Amino acid sequence: MTPTSRAADGTPEEPVRRAADGAPYGPVPGGADGAPDESIRRAADGAPHGSVPSGGDPAPSRTAAPASAGAELLDAARRLAPEAIALRRALHRGPETALDLPATQRLILDALDGLGLDIRTGRALSSVTATLTGAADGPTILLRADMDALPVTEDTGLPFASRGPGLMHACGHDVHMAMLVGAARLLAGRRATLPGRVVFMFQPGEEGHHGARLMIEEGVLEASGSRADAAFALHVNPNMPAGEVLLRPGPQLAASDRFRVVVRGRGGHASAPHTTCDPVPVACEIVLALQSAVTRGVAADDSAVLSVTRLRAGTATGVIPDTAELAGTLRTLTEPTRRRLHEAIARVAHGVAAAHGATAEATVVTGYPVSVNDPGMTALVRRAAADALGAGAVRVLPAPQMTAEDFSYVLRAVPGAMAFLGACPPGVAPHEAPSLHSPRMTVDEDVIATGIACEAAVALAFLAGRGRLDG
Repeated sequence: MTPTSRAADGTPEEPVRRAADGAPYGPVPGGADGAPDESIRRAADGAPHGSVPSGGDPAPSRTAAPASAGAELLDAARRLAPEAIALRRALHRGPETALDLPATQRLILDALDGLGLDIRTGRALSSVTATLTGAADGPTILLRADMDALPVTEDTGLPFASRGPGLMHACGHDVHMAMLVGAARLLAGRRATLPGRVVFMFQPGEEGHHGARLMIEEGVLEASGSRADAAFALHVNPNMPAGEVLLRPGPQLAASDRFRVVVRGRGGHASAPHTTCDPVPVACEIVLALQSAVTRGVAADDSAVLSVTRLRAGTATGVIPDTAELAGTLRTLTEPTRRRLHEAIARVAHGVAAAHGATAEATVVTGYPVSVNDPGMTALVRRAAADALGAGAVRVLPAPQMTAEDFSYVLRAVPGAMAFLGACPPGVAPHEAPSLHSPRMTVDEDVIATGIACEAAVALAFLAGRGRLDG
């Protein structure tokens, strides 16, 4: 990482200002898209005054009523919400994918300006790492938000919909960034009583590009001058009730790998298959045999998913091809099962092909590891979130999800946890809401305040406990 920021064209700029006065980062673009037209003004404590994102009064919160003194944190987050929502909408309008996100990076740098943070940007990717150092010495916690969008054509009809052709923030990363900026502002206002350091990790390339691993290689875990002692991340989910925080100890998300099998036979005329070695039925048998390899080879209490999602062969109806190809994804929750199924894919492909006089070449591309929540950190998150949001807002996730996350690289390096933040949009049941990665995915923006409060509460609880984690 380098201590300079970069403009949209990639050229170095002057160092990011590190004033301690909480000066605003200026007007938020607005107009017909529904974002505020006027600049957001901040009081001395960093809370915004003036406009709200959609005009008029803020919508009433659907967050569970706080049950303790943590309510003050949620109140502070709600005061920051209009500005955070405006930032989210600006990010949503201009999505960028993969590792190079210059415009997104610029918005984040501008949003963090004036908070007195030590800010560094990445070399191999458009990352932003910002460190808040408290008045007293203590441990370090890392909070993370991913930054990249998806190659999806948006179909939400929102007034602030994507202006990038074929690109959309369909996984909620725009919300994650807005929440983390809000948490940075909230915590910066408490610097005088902060016993330790908070590292804010804004990470490109979560959608298949291993951005977290690259940031670790560039030193994000040591950004504060010493290695991070813990880590936390939130991920919104429109198929969970708005305002609820859900997590579990142990595996939270699956490992994700890709596989490809090429079957080689001998082509010929479709009217005389007996003179050929047809690879198509061989490929079809491999598809079925791979399903049996999972259901008969993996214990019922150790979930795994193998899906063949592509099958290609031939160019004409009258021709038996020489080759057929199948490909798909493998999701597992333990490393032994993962390794065993890697071996099973090759063994099944070779065996079925050999039984028909054909050959097969199997390739497995290793993806993200299992995301494993540290039990002690999970317990701390649950306590902190319940204190800030109310006990009814925090639930144990009943089972791991078979989606994958590259925050898993951080969780392998330091004790940490990832939690889901329910974000089901108003007027629809969670099970009916368009899911993550859908071109129609929307969220309840009211949960942005919830997320700000949750991230700040976790950081404050960890630092107040001097880094102690009790499982």
